[in-house]
Amino acid sequence: MIVRSFKDIEGTDRHVKAASGTWESKRIVLAKEKVGFSLHETVLYAGTETSMWYANHIEAVLCTEGEAELTNDETGETHWITPGTMYLLDGHERHTMRPKTDFRCVCVFNPPVTGREDHDENGVYPLLTEEV
Repeated sequence: MIVRSFKDIEGTDRHVKAASGTWESKRIVLAKEKVGFSLHETVLYAGTETSMWYANHIEAVLCTEGEAELTNDETGETHWITPGTMYLLDGHERHTMRPKTDFRCVCVFNPPVTGREDHDENGVYPLLTEEV
């Protein structure tokens, strides 16, 4: 059994801040736990724009605080995401988030991330693996 809090993660290598400066993520469950998914709390900062494309991962996102506009960059469709709203990128959709306020969410990734990932120039997380 693993028990840890987001507070435990602050300031550790599990607390990742994006090179873009638009978000930070506390990665509470990672690939090294070998449970088949990773679990994160992510904050996207108000007034920023982050374009992403999880070509190598499926991501489910549950908003817990704040408001943001989500755009499916492939269709142009937009959604307003508020607390209690979930979105699932089950088709590896290219998307952009534009938070109106600081936007806090809980994210689940499959396959799990290692904790070292950041978006590349295409908004993609590389598919990194843990040594066995």
